[in-house]
Amino acid sequence: MIRKSFLFFIAILLSISCIAPFAYADASPGDVIVTLGANLTPSQKDSLLKEMNVDKNSVQIVEVTNQEEHQYLDKYLPKAQIGTRAISSAKITLGQKDSGLSVSTHNINYVSNDMYMNALATAGVKDAAVYVTAPFAVSGTAGLTGLIKAYEVQTGDKIPEENKQVANEEMVTTANLANKDGVGKEKAAELITAIKDKIAKNPPNSDQEMQNIIQDAADQTNVKLTDDELNQLKELFNKMKDLNLNWDQVGHQLKSLKDKFHHFANSDEGKGFFAAIGTFFAKIAEFLSQLFHAIASFFQ
Repeated sequence: MIRKSFLFFIAILLSISCIAPFAYADASPGDVIVTLGANLTPSQKDSLLKEMNVDKNSVQIVEVTNQEEHQYLDKYLPKAQIGTRAISSAKITLGQKDSGLSVSTHNINYVSNDMYMNALATAGVKDAAVYVTAPFAVSGTAGLTGLIKAYEVQTGDKIPEENKQVANEEMVTTANLANKDGVGKEKAAELITAIKDKIAKNPPNSDQEMQNIIQDAADQTNVKLTDDELNQLKELFNKMKDLNLNWDQVGHQLKSLKDKFHHFANSDEGKGFFAAIGTFFAKIAEFLSQLFHAIASFFQ
């Protein structure tokens, strides 16, 4: 009987080890994990590891496949844009508790640092320094898949599939909005950050309240939204609301991002920028006024 119980206990241990062989419950600040695209050549991998300043013999490396990339992006991007090779790679360094998120990138030309930060906060990644890179210029849309996978492996925290899907949708939505004339990457990310900040301060209780929050954020960041864009953002943030996110935690993880936008708005550069916009529209109003009076005088 004792022998059977012992064998059963060993079987349980082996089952657990097979399910989560790399999960570290004792992950601590300073721990590093690297993700590499499965389709990188050996020389490209060595080059990226050198760029990240890590030793492949002393750091855990997680491989990300193209299949995994399609799993999270097929709903939001054309398959051709995702491609057939996993190239994007990343390094995550765990930070101190409540240190928030920071992101830097190299050779990423579609997704900005701020977009990654917002999407990671939505997924539930926290207190980490993130670096995303590639051996040549890539869109970076697949980078989020590797980052989330690495964070799960490093911390042992399982991020729900719904959160991963919404985070990827958010990243693509923000990147598409950035391509709109007069918006750009920084302002698109600022809009998303402003919406999250408003939700954290005053959670909406209805569809109309959510729409009002998004419109207020758009007015605040000087982003003109079409009805389709407004509805798309409303649908996205209603999905986030259904995830029951800890909005205070999301806001805290984005502290550096909010501080950056706040600093720009209150800086001489920012004030000059908004003053220039005000002057531009004032001149247009003055021109139209003069034109109206000239036309009126002509017909008198």
